[in-house]
Amino acid sequence: MMRRASLGTAALCAFAASLAAQQRASQETVRPIEPPAIALPSEQDSAGVTKFAFLAYGDTRGQVNGQELQPDHARVIDGMLEAMKSEAAAGFPVRFVVQSGDAVTSGGAVEQWNLRFTSLIERLTREAVVPFFFAVGNHDTGGSPAGASSEWERLRNAAAAMSKLWPREGSRRRLDGYATFAFGFGQYFFIALDSNIGTDDTQRAWVTSQLEGLDRRRYPHVVAFFHHPPITSGTHGGATVVEPQSVAMRNLYLPLFRRHHVRMTIAGHDHLLDHWVEHYEDQTGVHRMDQVVSGGGGAPQYVYRGEPDLKRYVAEAAPQRVRIEHLVKPSPEASENPHHFLIFEVDGDRLWIQAVGTGATPFLPYGHPRIELSDR
Repeated sequence: MMRRASLGTAALCAFAASLAAQQRASQETVRPIEPPAIALPSEQDSAGVTKFAFLAYGDTRGQVNGQELQPDHARVIDGMLEAMKSEAAAGFPVRFVVQSGDAVTSGGAVEQWNLRFTSLIERLTREAVVPFFFAVGNHDTGGSPAGASSEWERLRNAAAAMSKLWPREGSRRRLDGYATFAFGFGQYFFIALDSNIGTDDTQRAWVTSQLEGLDRRRYPHVVAFFHHPPITSGTHGGATVVEPQSVAMRNLYLPLFRRHHVRMTIAGHDHLLDHWVEHYEDQTGVHRMDQVVSGGGGAPQYVYRGEPDLKRYVAEAAPQRVRIEHLVKPSPEASENPHHFLIFEVDGDRLWIQAVGTGATPFLPYGHPRIELSDR
């Protein structure tokens, strides 16, 4: 009898300890990333800015599951901080960073945000004092509560992490309840959208309203950034498979972007650098939309999988005449698709791009350290 009692007590203690641990875990929350001490100037105050730089990258998730900072992402951050110094010296101060999603491996895991990601981003926002704008990826909503009945539940942890960085809910540049927002700086207007739900009517209507209501004399250049690339030659596209989210972005958003002469899209999802240029002509003249895929923030490196079939896409653009140019093609060797970030330099209507790798050898996917994105 005494032996049975001791076993029962041990089991009861173990159950109580397990219950307490579960309660503690349920009370854990994602810590908001602290914003920079100096916020991005208001749209009104930045109207006269014509020369600046911004950085872009994506897919920072790595192989470390919540126990330490993401090591490859940390090296990318190191490179960004060095680049900010050299850009400032060259007369192109970096004013903000945009990230195209997949911050962590499983967005439902609180510790992956708090222990792997947040402190690294605060090196940008607190140490370098630059704003950070984030568009959610598929991994950022992975592991969310079963049966989530709203966008807010699905986005709970990502929204908590970005709560001090995204425009506030209720403002004209935020779609309430979504990870969809916009901001303007200088002559550029940026729209971040959630490509996980590319077919969502509410989000598409909001993006459309932002574009339709935009003063294009104030903002002649529009950039959209999101996670799933409409066109890619990597693992998530190429010659064989095109994911539904990419199909939605290609079929529902690219025609909208052409209609409103969006200058550029920045996506991730494929862990490499892929750069397409969509040349098209409409009743107002000849236009160019650069479509950049940059998923080199620290996730496992991907490779070139083949050219996508774009014949139907081009045909359905009629009567607009569309021509697709593959400006930069990723390598079939993972080692030649290094972790990287992009520098965009703006001087009035001129725009340059530079890819900066973190590997031991120079990364020159454009053939030169820096090229202008122009048809002139």
